[in-house]
Amino acid sequence: MENLKIEATNRTPDILFDCENDILEIKGKSYPSNITDYYEPVFFWLKKYLEQLEDQQCVVNVELVYFNSSSSKILMEFFFVLEEAFNNAKNISVNWIYDEEDEDNLEYGEEFQEDLESLPFNLVVES
Repeated sequence: MENLKIEATNRTPDILFDCENDILEIKGKSYPSNITDYYEPVFFWLKKYLEQLEDQQCVVNVELVYFNSSSSKILMEFFFVLEEAFNNAKNISVNWIYDEEDEDNLEYGEEFQEDLESLPFNLVVES
């Protein structure tokens, strides 16, 4: 399986899904003009990756400095896909990485965390 790499723009995040090291990263800003088109290949890749994931630990790092409400819905869908895989015995954890001074981003992370029932979801201060 090939890694997924989507370069950041001023409206979209940098996405690096590294299947060899089992690290999935989303960093930057997310407010694409057509959110469905932008994230479609991300979900396609993710579902294929999760099908072949075995015992290894998969770490998902999300470090968004800004995202709009459409991106928030997509993120929740993304986390639900991960949670479903976790509930099917996949070893997955999510790190919501935020700036210590960004209280809004911390609150968003807490809201995502509350909506998930079983997926390990960590709030991590950016170092």
